[in-house]
Amino acid sequence: MIVVTGATGFIGSNLLAELENRGYNDIVAIDSFGTGDKWKNVAKRSSVRFIFPEQAELFLNTNRDIISSIIHLGAISSTTERNVDLIAKTNIQLTMWLYDLCKENQISFIYASSAATYGQGKNERDFIDDESLACLSNLKPLNPYGWSKLCVDKLIVADKLKNDVQNQVVGLRFFNVYGPNEYHKGGQMSVVASFYEQYQTDGVAKLFKSNGARRDFVYVDDCVDVIVWMIEHPKCNGLFNVGTGEATSYEQVAHCVSEAMGLDGAIEYIDMPQEIANQYQFYTQAQMGKLNAAGYVRRMTSVSEGISKYVNTYLKNENQKYK
Repeated sequence: MIVVTGATGFIGSNLLAELENRGYNDIVAIDSFGTGDKWKNVAKRSSVRFIFPEQAELFLNTNRDIISSIIHLGAISSTTERNVDLIAKTNIQLTMWLYDLCKENQISFIYASSAATYGQGKNERDFIDDESLACLSNLKPLNPYGWSKLCVDKLIVADKLKNDVQNQVVGLRFFNVYGPNEYHKGGQMSVVASFYEQYQTDGVAKLFKSNGARRDFVYVDDCVDVIVWMIEHPKCNGLFNVGTGEATSYEQVAHCVSEAMGLDGAIEYIDMPQEIANQYQFYTQAQMGKLNAAGYVRRMTSVSEGISKYVNTYLKNENQKYK
């Protein structure tokens, strides 16, 4: 049995689709649906059982002997969330409870960390997935979300140093993920989806005046492929970056979106609100050597390829909008 938390969300629902596609037939999804359209993210699934979060503890304790992997993607992922108590309970306490459960029962534990843990980097050397406590202690996240993810990374690394941890434990630092099933994220949608909507509505993409900001934009299929690879390589352990290894400007992303839409996309520059500027990562670029050295050598989807696939396969086609 494979358990996925945050399973109706963006990466989670894409993971369910891929697991089902690869023939996994004992999949349990832990998440809520809310009052919106998140149910559409998983409407095509046929071999997935759904458990609500308030039922999770009983379910996991009851079935601990038959669970092979827990993929923990559930979190408060908004970088602008200010309720730190809620972030700590959800992103730190729950994650560590799951970590302990997996450690005690020899269950593979794969969890979502984040590039937000790195804080304000200036070049790729600032984005090394070194899991030593000394390196982790030098990182300075810019917001409570990034802080919560870093707390978990440090707690797990410290525990593994003190105790003989036998189960697989993998933390995946996802960079800027984009792709199908993210529509429900609102203001936290990727800029790819945001630019598409802006071009459709106004014919112009609005970019912050951000002094040439560049990010590592990674297609969700690649993130899912890494997760499944980890499931299928249970001897692999550690903290790994998941990105393309390339930093792409927002202007280039807007160009790729407009090109995929068949438009001569215009760009309008707007001022960045101060409350965003104080926690804005102007540059991210994943160093991918550690993941490659672990044995994952599949080529990541380029930004132009990923955006073209996303726009033409999903965003343009209402009937194919969801995985």
